[in-house]
Amino acid sequence: MAAQPDRGADINPFEDPAVLEHSMEHQQPAMNQPYNPFEGGRGPPPVYQAAPIMTTPLPPSQPPERPTLPSASLNPRSTNEQRTYGTQKPATVLTADLLRQQEELEKKAAELDRKERELQNAAISPSTTVNNWPPLPSFCPIKPCFYHDIRTDIPHDFQKTVSVMYYLWMLSSVVLFLNLLGSLAWFTVNVDAGTHFGLSILWLIMFTPCSFVCWYRPLYKAFRADSSFNFFSFFFVFFVQDIMFVLETVGIPGWGFCGWISSLTALKSNVGVAVIMLMVSVLFTASAVLGVIMLKRVHSLYRRTGASFQKAQEELAAGVMSNPTMRNAAGAAAGSAAQTAFQRN
Repeated sequence: MAAQPDRGADINPFEDPAVLEHSMEHQQPAMNQPYNPFEGGRGPPPVYQAAPIMTTPLPPSQPPERPTLPSASLNPRSTNEQRTYGTQKPATVLTADLLRQQEELEKKAAELDRKERELQNAAISPSTTVNNWPPLPSFCPIKPCFYHDIRTDIPHDFQKTVSVMYYLWMLSSVVLFLNLLGSLAWFTVNVDAGTHFGLSILWLIMFTPCSFVCWYRPLYKAFRADSSFNFFSFFFVFFVQDIMFVLETVGIPGWGFCGWISSLTALKSNVGVAVIMLMVSVLFTASAVLGVIMLKRVHSLYRRTGASFQKAQEELAAGVMSNPTMRNAAGAAAGSAAQTAFQRN
């Protein structure tokens, strides 16, 4: 008879045949083998367990380092001054240019205001503008004949040119007076120079006022009123004046000019008189050179003003018609011509 196991002994529940059979049916396959849920029984598929992800721990966070700037960047003013792109001017140069332009504009504005006030005063009280040239003393019976004020009448751009022409007229007058003295000195040592001395007196009396009226006043009026007619009058008369300057410089004996030829001729008679006449010859030469230069300068300014010969004709016609005497004379001439033609018919 077989021996019965002791019921009190330890029993392993996992050695039960039913448990072992169930565990064999639901045993999980290997990782590299595919799993088919329809094989081995009806039980549910095994629970998916993801493989643990190995992560590298991050280093402890540190504040970002501030970049080290050069010493020049610490001064923004020096950076702006050193930073120039191409032909860009520094701020100081631009500021100086702006200040200079502002000063020029202020000067022009002040000049325009002054001229506007003067014009207004002249329109309100025309008697205030009195003739002041030539500057004669009050006790003199002869009164001034012209009004002459370059700073008031002439625009600022042309004041220098008109002033130089005024000084040229004064120089020519002084040289004619010195020419008279040189001719007198030559006449004292040479009796045959009497004609020369007499003509020198005539040139002084005639050329001094005529040059002022015939070429300086037209130039003054031309720049004052932008008059084409006065420009053409000046060019015609001053061209003749330049020719006279050349003749005075040459100094043909017997013509009344102490030029180079007359001075060298007087050198045979007296050295002292010849030296005086040579000084006059140098001044005549300076007048001739300055006259040619100023003629070219005035011509260049004339071309910039927009004057023309057509405008000169229009101004001449307007001036003739605005003059009552000329208008009456023209009307009388036209009436007499019409009457004569009517009588002939």
